[in-house]
Amino acid sequence: MFLPLGDEPNPRGVPWITYGLIATNVVVYLFLSLPLSGVQADPTNPVLADYVRALLDATSQSVSPAELVGQITAYDLVVFNHGFRPVAPDPAALLTSMFLHAGFMHLAGNMLFLWIYGDNVEHRLGGVRFLAAYLATGVAATLVHSLFSLDSALPVVGASGAISGVLGFYFLWFPHNRVRVWVFLFPFIMTVISLRARLVLGIYLFIDNVVPFLFTQGTGGGGVAYGAHIGGFVAGLGWAWWAGQRAVTAAPREYRRAPVAPTATTPSSIAELVVERRFADAAPAYFGLRSDQTRRILSPGASIAFGDWLARNGHPKAALVVYQRHLRDHPLGPMAAEAHLGAGLVQLQALGQAAPAYQHLVEVLDHDPSPETRAVARQALDEIASRQKFKVH
Repeated sequence: MFLPLGDEPNPRGVPWITYGLIATNVVVYLFLSLPLSGVQADPTNPVLADYVRALLDATSQSVSPAELVGQITAYDLVVFNHGFRPVAPDPAALLTSMFLHAGFMHLAGNMLFLWIYGDNVEHRLGGVRFLAAYLATGVAATLVHSLFSLDSALPVVGASGAISGVLGFYFLWFPHNRVRVWVFLFPFIMTVISLRARLVLGIYLFIDNVVPFLFTQGTGGGGVAYGAHIGGFVAGLGWAWWAGQRAVTAAPREYRRAPVAPTATTPSSIAELVVERRFADAAPAYFGLRSDQTRRILSPGASIAFGDWLARNGHPKAALVVYQRHLRDHPLGPMAAEAHLGAGLVQLQALGQAAPAYQHLVEVLDHDPSPETRAVARQALDEIASRQKFKVH
């Protein structure tokens, strides 16, 4: 058993949407799921007969309808009405099903994962976009599950698909984050260790979901919708990749309609301006080009000098774009460490994005940097460690 307990680095401030989603799920459980789970279903409820038929069709055991009726609760009928049933798809149920859970452990596991991983993703996306991404990946997760269970009349419920979408974002955006994990393999191993986030989430995806999904042929097992988990994760991964591409290709807002100097009309003339350190003239022209037109027009040294000038002169987002395009063009080449350092410092000091900065600063140390670059990266990493809201050590 592997149970995540916390992550690092984590952003300061209150992730209002993450906490709001947790609160909503808990309130639904306390005031709907829990009380109705102790009440036997009303035998006059017309939904009861439909639910019994669905259960009889889904089970291979010989169970009498009377036995089933005696075990069905009022909450079971709520789930049947408002969970998503592939055989009778209801658009509203795509949303309501995300806030219904099969029991306390189902709820607790989902909320733990949302609490650990949600704040960093929300901090990077922003609250409104995070909520949209949460709901959209949850819908995608349910639809993917339904593709493999088109004839199923049993409802799918739970926040797992949407939370898997959050994990997909986290997997791509925060690979170097550390996650404290409780390892429980009784009686041999019972300890807490710190692992890279990508390893922890890789175990979640492949060991906990892909393997069982293949063994159950996509139909789920033990009531777990493995296809929904995989679908949500892939949806989050795809959205994160698309957002990352846009961050590299889009022109910074302040340069989208800036006038271009007559001397800067071609990629080669822009490169000459940068070499001559006429950065103020070069910037509008550089960002006026399409992203693909800027590929390798600057030498590694000129690219870093350009990004550093933008960072020093009040254009942090433009500087970040230049550093990221440098890494696009020279991912393992000259001055990759300096590009990672520049991107990390901009995100940390100007944009207040400690977790994205951490990814770049860790990469600096992996690119055999100069002693000066290494020292600055380590100092920035120490600053991030001092800012942590929750420490995993």
